[in-house]
Amino acid sequence: MARTEPGTSSLIDLIESLPDLGATWGPAVTTETMLNGVPYAPYSKGDKLGRMADWTADLKDGRDGRGGRQQYNRNYRDQQVYGAGSASLFAAPVAEDESAFSVVSNVRDSTKTRFGRGAIFARGRGQRGGRGDARGGAGGRGGQQFQRTGRGGQQYGGGYDGGRGGQGGGPGGVRGRRFGWKDYDKPTRNRDASISIEADWKLLEEIDYNRLAKLNLETDEGEDIDSYGFLNYYDRSYDKQPVKTADRKLTVLDRAAYNVTTSSDPVIQELADKDEATIFATDSILSMLMCSTRSVYSWDIVIVRHGNKIFFDKRDNAALDMVTVNENAADAPLEASEGSKDNINQPIALAEEATYINHNFANQVVLDNDQKVEMTHENPFYNAAEETAPPASKAYKYRRFDLSTSEEDPVYLVVRTELDAVQKNAISGDDQFVKVHALNEFDNKAQGSGGALDWRTKLVSQRGAVVATEMKNNSCKLARWTVQSILAKADVMKLGFVSRANPKNNDKHVVLGVVGWKPRDFANQMNLQLSNGWGIVRTIADMCLKREDGKYILVKDPNKNILRLYEIPAASFDDDAEEEGDVIEEEGEGEGEGEEE
Repeated sequence: MARTEPGTSSLIDLIESLPDLGATWGPAVTTETMLNGVPYAPYSKGDKLGRMADWTADLKDGRDGRGGRQQYNRNYRDQQVYGAGSASLFAAPVAEDESAFSVVSNVRDSTKTRFGRGAIFARGRGQRGGRGDARGGAGGRGGQQFQRTGRGGQQYGGGYDGGRGGQGGGPGGVRGRRFGWKDYDKPTRNRDASISIEADWKLLEEIDYNRLAKLNLETDEGEDIDSYGFLNYYDRSYDKQPVKTADRKLTVLDRAAYNVTTSSDPVIQELADKDEATIFATDSILSMLMCSTRSVYSWDIVIVRHGNKIFFDKRDNAALDMVTVNENAADAPLEASEGSKDNINQPIALAEEATYINHNFANQVVLDNDQKVEMTHENPFYNAAEETAPPASKAYKYRRFDLSTSEEDPVYLVVRTELDAVQKNAISGDDQFVKVHALNEFDNKAQGSGGALDWRTKLVSQRGAVVATEMKNNSCKLARWTVQSILAKADVMKLGFVSRANPKNNDKHVVLGVVGWKPRDFANQMNLQLSNGWGIVRTIADMCLKREDGKYILVKDPNKNILRLYEIPAASFDDDAEEEGDVIEEEGEGEGEGEEE
């Protein structure tokens, strides 16, 4: 009998009991997917396998064994413990869509700012009570254009539901927090509306600037219907480089000028009777509506629907008749209610001063002689028997624009445009129509100056910087002037630079210089899109045309970038005129009785 070593038989029995694995190595191949009744999954797809085994980490009690959450380990901050994604093992599997995968670049953004990589800070309306202006003016409006194509490739943005939308600013798109020195200490802007909203007014629509900025309607250049008045020639001596020691004083010339509203214009009444158009307006009212997304101050436009016609009117002494100053500046002039103690530099006082300057400047820069260009008809508003002053150099051109979106539904607009002077072309010698306006400087060191340069020292050497600053601080005003020039088909737009003789006195002014531009070129510099303005006009007109005959009013919210359309009683704004007439009659009767006695 063979002798065996102790324990050898048990080892042999153990080896013989092992299954025959053949040529394979490792555990036996099996099709089982269950391990003691539990689905077997060694790891999840979300796991990052760092170490093969980590005996120092305890997922249940935390790294320090105190039962807290897994602690941060700076040595292995880019690794995850094996099994960290085990919480999702028993979740229902999500079908993977191979088409949803895309290649993503791992290249980091190399753009750096002084606040860190990719830091972007935008200015916010909330810091100034909903102003909506931006550094650099109201130039490019953010957002894609929503358009529908009509006849002849015309694009007209429609689809208004009139609901309250976001109140983003106009031109630079989205606005956020504005960082500046002592922002917390700046007063909150709470301006008054241009007109008080009455209790019997019915709110019909609320339109925010974001929606207005998406409207688009392509139109033609318009056609002339008729012309009235006359034009004097422009004095080219004002185009010479200004001399610091010989400033020209702004003088007051007594000339009869008129600002008649649309429905009171006898020529427009005649054109309406002939069914020449559906929409009627003046260039002042129309430019305010077309540039409404750049406006900050409150204004209002009265809209009258009569039959199938729309008349855009203004009230007497309306806000849009005034020339604003630094309306779009980052830190606009303060009103008395906002803590301003400087009376002559408050918005109302500055607007009156600017309106006075523009009226007198246009009369001063033309040659007062017999050489003039006569239009087809005489001035329709001048009555020689009643007026004591001679008429101002002014031509009224009534022009028609096609706002149709389809041939089946033609819509035309007639607008009364104005021209101020005429000049000879230096090359061809032909007459060129001129629009004249004036920018005014009140005090470049005062609050509300908007960082303006000193015109007396910088207008000659840094004229581009001076104009760029004015484009930023007076974006709405300059846009309106440009639109009026394009509507009138003016060849040249003259901008005068008028400053106070003494910054502390707003009664005396001097003319520092005049610069001329082609209106279309100036519009391109301001990023002014007329197609957007025409889209706004057509949209507002459609809102009124789909309603019954009556009177409406469009009001710009004084503190938000919103336009509101109200339906108002038909007799609104007529009572004041009647009351004034009654007072005059009573006074006249009293005087007569006194004389009889």
